[in-house]
Amino acid sequence: MPPAASTNLGYTPPDGGWGWAVVFGAFISIGFSYAFPKSLTIYFKEIQKYFSVSYSEIAWVSSIMLAAMYAGGPVSSILVNRYGSRPVVILGFGLSFNLQPSLTIIGKYFQVKRPMANGLAMAGSPVFLSTLAPLNQFLFDNFGWRGAFMILGAIVMNCCVAGALMRPVNMKTVQKDPVTASNGTTPEKAGSTEDNANPKAGGLLTETEQNQKMGGCVDKCIDLSLFKNRGFIIYLIGNVVMFFGFFAPVVFLPSYAKGIGIDNYQAAFLLSIFAFVDMFARPGTGLIANTKWIRPRIQYFFSFSVAYNGVCHLLCPFLAGYLGYAGLVVYAVFFGVAFGMVCALLFEVLMDLVGAQRFSSAVGLVTIIECGPVLLGPPISGFLVDVFDDYKYMYWACGVMMLAPGIFLFIMNYFNYKLLDQEVRKRQSGAIGMQSVKRSVAEEQGRRR
Repeated sequence: MPPAASTNLGYTPPDGGWGWAVVFGAFISIGFSYAFPKSLTIYFKEIQKYFSVSYSEIAWVSSIMLAAMYAGGPVSSILVNRYGSRPVVILGFGLSFNLQPSLTIIGKYFQVKRPMANGLAMAGSPVFLSTLAPLNQFLFDNFGWRGAFMILGAIVMNCCVAGALMRPVNMKTVQKDPVTASNGTTPEKAGSTEDNANPKAGGLLTETEQNQKMGGCVDKCIDLSLFKNRGFIIYLIGNVVMFFGFFAPVVFLPSYAKGIGIDNYQAAFLLSIFAFVDMFARPGTGLIANTKWIRPRIQYFFSFSVAYNGVCHLLCPFLAGYLGYAGLVVYAVFFGVAFGMVCALLFEVLMDLVGAQRFSSAVGLVTIIECGPVLLGPPISGFLVDVFDDYKYMYWACGVMMLAPGIFLFIMNYFNYKLLDQEVRKRQSGAIGMQSVKRSVAEEQGRRR
């Protein structure tokens, strides 16, 4: 297991202890944040009939929920930077105030084991989805969709308990980082790319230059200098395209199954299969990402996972057409692996680029920009279903929207790593040259004496 680069927090994260309780709290909070909107697809058919709306119109339900969760990112970032994660989760309004603080606090507690901790926390989504999918069907059968929503609202209140676990790091029990505390820089370590710790982060500004650029309220609230970070921009462009086709295949999977004559419980069971595989794929991906072979080039691993999702969606209609329900089961298994890989790496690679200290601002900026494709993706997919009266065109479109950014990220990360290697060599040669000049001056002064 390679050591991670400095988190630039002024201390060495404990990488354990109470941090595992924090991971459990994040597991619950993230689980509700992502699983709740997706699990509501069980009610879509009934709601669609009740209000006499089209597929594209009913798709707005989940997309608005997810988009609102993402749109609240900057507000959540500001509150987390000001008050910390615990009060924001406990007193926060909506899923947005559950997601972002949970992601941020993991970086405060973990450094070496951070990919594994992120993978375990992100596994909350499939675990909760596999539970909520059959639960929603049971609640719907017994209480109707209105009564089910009221019961689900009471269940989500458990996020307050999860937030209580997210206490701040006890500075009396952690070891301060002498190098970070002195100048905020450390030499490059086995592959993690922290912006202020080493030039592998893809940024072009030093910490001093960043502090000069930021000031006043912006410095305290959210770090806009991230838009000068080359790696951050590459990540952002790829993700914006990706999110147009990211959630729609999950949202429409039960409806797709019902559309080819599969009964309601078997259709709902597809989500459980998908979630069951997903829950093991996420921590497994975290373990793989933490190895010495993958972590130095974790951006490539993320690029592959995005492209793998696209391939799964492109093959889905063929599997459903030739194998029927069995084909959709096969698709749910492979899609569960692919989806779990992306979700486990989605925020880890962002933290790898910008560092734990700037992660809160970074995730806030990313989510507010991504809320557009998150909002529009499922309705556009539903519109394709309305136009062609067939789900296969929607899945093919989502496959292209995932495969294209996967290839883009792979190519751009290759050039980014290449440029960063050149920058490292240039800085090293400059440092060696400066040392030679100082040595020559010292020798000259010695001779004069």
